[in-house]
Amino acid sequence: MSLFEDAVTTVITHLEPGDVVTYGEVAAEAGFPGAARAVGTLLRMAGDDLPWWRVVGSGGHLRTPNPGLQARLLADDGVLVVNGRVAD
Repeated sequence: MSLFEDAVTTVITHLEPGDVVTYGEVAAEAGFPGAARAVGTLLRMAGDDLPWWRVVGSGGHLRTPNPGLQARLLADDGVLVVNGRVAD
């Protein structure tokens, strides 16, 4: 696993139910500011091994190929999603 993959995986595995962060926040927390798209790529490749549903686009928008599934998983975590966006 690369340093980037290890750092991003660490950030994401520490997210708890109800936590929602953006791809950019994950990248910055992992020590790779500006690597938001790379975070998305890593999550797509990781599949269900990581809690990918807790990571959203800027502004709280769901940016996955299956936003319905992401909304359902976030709801299971106690997070409200309205019109494809995490509610404040």
